[in-house]
Amino acid sequence: MSSITKTPAIEFDRGIFTISLDFELIWGVLDLPYYKSFLPLCAVERSEIVGRLLELFATYDVSASWCTVGHLFLDQCGDGVNRAHPQLRRSTAFDTIRMQRDPHSNEERAPEFYGRKLVRQIQACRVAQEIGSHGFSHMLLGDPGCCKDAAQNEIAAAVAAAESLGIRMKSFVFPRNMIGHTDVLAEHGFTCYRAQDETWYERTAERRWYHRAGHLADVIAAGEPPAVLPRLDANGLWAIPGSMLYTPSFGIRKYIPVSRRVTRARKGLRNAARTRRIFHMWMHPTDLVIRHNAMLDGLRQILDTAAEMRVKGEIETLSLGALTDRLPRQQAVRWETAEVTQ
Repeated sequence: MSSITKTPAIEFDRGIFTISLDFELIWGVLDLPYYKSFLPLCAVERSEIVGRLLELFATYDVSASWCTVGHLFLDQCGDGVNRAHPQLRRSTAFDTIRMQRDPHSNEERAPEFYGRKLVRQIQACRVAQEIGSHGFSHMLLGDPGCCKDAAQNEIAAAVAAAESLGIRMKSFVFPRNMIGHTDVLAEHGFTCYRAQDETWYERTAERRWYHRAGHLADVIAAGEPPAVLPRLDANGLWAIPGSMLYTPSFGIRKYIPVSRRVTRARKGLRNAARTRRIFHMWMHPTDLVIRHNAMLDGLRQILDTAAEMRVKGEIETLSLGALTDRLPRQQAVRWETAEVTQ
């Protein structure tokens, strides 16, 4: 049996470089048994990494998409958060553990759980940054145990938290890249999300041994990242695939020279310019803590190359939201029809 799906044929007049960040502090690892080992990393992320990232983006005139866990919009909370959003405690076992570890405190006493001051810092950057969503509590929306009611409460809480700072979000990054309930995103006014990287080892949702092996091989060999195009999903949202994770230096990856990451990113930029597609690089700010001077300098080299290419008219840099705003104008009149076997 087969069905016909229609995908708009997108055409750009040059390559596009976009950066998305999974901004989560401790929330991204609260369901993991070793989460306490990330506490020192979060402290460095708060005190140094966020500020240095913003300075780099301002220096190179880059508007990145900071997709932020909603709890970081707060400077304090209490048990009322759970009473207001009871489904946050009833989605999956992982999410229950995550919420139980929330200290219900404030930004001064538990800074790894709160980030209102950091969000204000992002808002104040002299080159405007986009602030998007990474859920409210890093709920795994693509987990089979996450029901629609839980997703509704999670996204509603994230939107409300952002609105308390006057932020209206367009872009979404799914925790752990586990995509689910995009209909709920559409209901809350989101227009796009980051889809899974378009590499052979990231094309299945289930994590297998070859995911990490394939990624390590790509980084070591500085393999060329794919240049990607947006696609419309069934709920009318633009799915913008990732091209490359700016690989952290955790574990064995600290032995891979930062220069391999830089070489790979430069290949991605040139590929995007050549094909007039998108090079979508992503990272967590926490990823830059280990060997942070070298990792930040590597990012500076990537942005320097992007700036040179931008001057030549080969690429432009856009946030996810700005890219999505452009798509209706860039969308060609014709449609490509693809037959999908089911």
